[in-house]
Amino acid sequence: MALHVPKAPGFASMLKDGARYFSGLEEAIIRNIDACKEFAETVQTCYGPNGMNKMVINHLDKLFVTNDAATIIRELEVEHPAAKMLILGAQMQESEVGDATNLVIILAGQLLKEAEDLIRMGLKPTEIADGYEKALDKALELLETLPCLEVKNTKDTTDVQKAIRTAVMSKQYGHEDFLAELISKACITILPEKTTFNVDNVRICKILGSGVHKSQVVPGMVFRRNVESNITKKENCKVAIYTCPVDAMQTETKGTVLIKSAAELTDFSRGEETQLENQIKAIADAGATVIVSGGKIGDMALHYINKYNMLAVRITSKWDIRRLAKATGATALPRLTAPTSEELGMADSVYLDELGDTEIVVFKVGSEESRVSTIVVRGSTDNYMDDIERAIDDGVNVFKGLCKDGRLTAGGGATEIELAQQIAAWGETHPGLEQYSIGKFAQSLEVVPRVLAENSGVKAKEVISSLYAAHTQGNKNVGFDIEGEGGDVKDCAEAGVYDLLLSKKWAIKYATNAACTVLRVDQIIMAKKAGGPKPRDTSGPMDQDDD
Repeated sequence: MALHVPKAPGFASMLKDGARYFSGLEEAIIRNIDACKEFAETVQTCYGPNGMNKMVINHLDKLFVTNDAATIIRELEVEHPAAKMLILGAQMQESEVGDATNLVIILAGQLLKEAEDLIRMGLKPTEIADGYEKALDKALELLETLPCLEVKNTKDTTDVQKAIRTAVMSKQYGHEDFLAELISKACITILPEKTTFNVDNVRICKILGSGVHKSQVVPGMVFRRNVESNITKKENCKVAIYTCPVDAMQTETKGTVLIKSAAELTDFSRGEETQLENQIKAIADAGATVIVSGGKIGDMALHYINKYNMLAVRITSKWDIRRLAKATGATALPRLTAPTSEELGMADSVYLDELGDTEIVVFKVGSEESRVSTIVVRGSTDNYMDDIERAIDDGVNVFKGLCKDGRLTAGGGATEIELAQQIAAWGETHPGLEQYSIGKFAQSLEVVPRVLAENSGVKAKEVISSLYAAHTQGNKNVGFDIEGEGGDVKDCAEAGVYDLLLSKKWAIKYATNAACTVLRVDQIIMAKKAGGPKPRDTSGPMDQDDD
């Protein structure tokens, strides 16, 4: 009989074999803080226009070369539960504002780093978290007093460009003016009068070849496909969109036909052809000159489409079908029936074009009616175009933020230093222990200009002391000068470096919430993972003899 080995007394005795349990300051809290610090230090080298790129290979072996924090954290499968808290905060920022995800992680990491010093001094983690929350309320209150510009008219290209330029600059330094102009043009042309702006209505089509300066905005949709029919161009056309295949209808039940003579055989096949011709003719008679199909277009149907002088395009993605229906104002029909005049969409021109060696079909919709615009991105490699796409995505999200709240603050770390200075002075008026954590909150905000300076290869301490000196004299908008020699500072509002107030507000909020959540954890209990042993990796050779 097997000998029963008793478990060690304590909490571990209640858990299954294989479960892990950590508690106490050193094991749980400091361990969590270390993991978050490591994670924040990984992404902070990507921050700002001079930030470095990361090469990430995900679980599907897809390669990403980017400095976009949102993409990096999405593709990395982080296991540590405390680091996941920071990721959740950054993902909330991504869904709320769409920009400044890196700021959330950097600031949360710095808050935890400063908290570690206070814990080693003897403060309780809950006291630190309370102080941080008080400082957060004060920071959000002060932030409302710091806007230096407000974009009142979101249809004014020059004002919109000022806001978008900085967001694009952190991803594509050097092309920011050109890309900001493209993005603002694409967004303003589709800005609806009454409803809110939808980010999904700015499409991106990436075509290999040429250079980024050959990119352009097309009001309407662009597809990397070929036309099916002989006709390749139509002007001022009506568009019929079908989600079903354009072909002879298959019957739902199988039947057997008994044919006794050659005449019956010809009549049988001719009947099918006549029915298909009548369907195509009815579509042509309804006024449609362009047919878009979500399924295949049969050879016989194509013959009749050419006969009635119509253009046919096949689009396999149901999402693209929906967007095209929205862009042209058509209704996507599930059956091959003649469309009514309300169900037809309008396009200024539909034509086949060639960019580089890629064939594209362009649906150009008049600027008045179009609710979708496409930015055609050109570039030398796929990775490079993916990075431009991410920069455009950030720019479009900034425009969405402008539509909600048009206030802008000075960039380049100016807002953070002003907040740090005022919060530090306010913290000293507190008699309790929270004054220490409020002071550390203020110090943590210095991380933004410091990281910008470090990534530019400048001594951070000199930059921060110059910024504090300028802000003490009342120059609220002075920030770090990335383009200057050495540790120069400049008035960021005059230089046109602006940040969206909305993204700053949410970033500080989410970073503090994430840091406080991590600080309030005193035990980590990890259950044994479900399932049996991991499946064997079969990607390599099976036996030693295999090649």
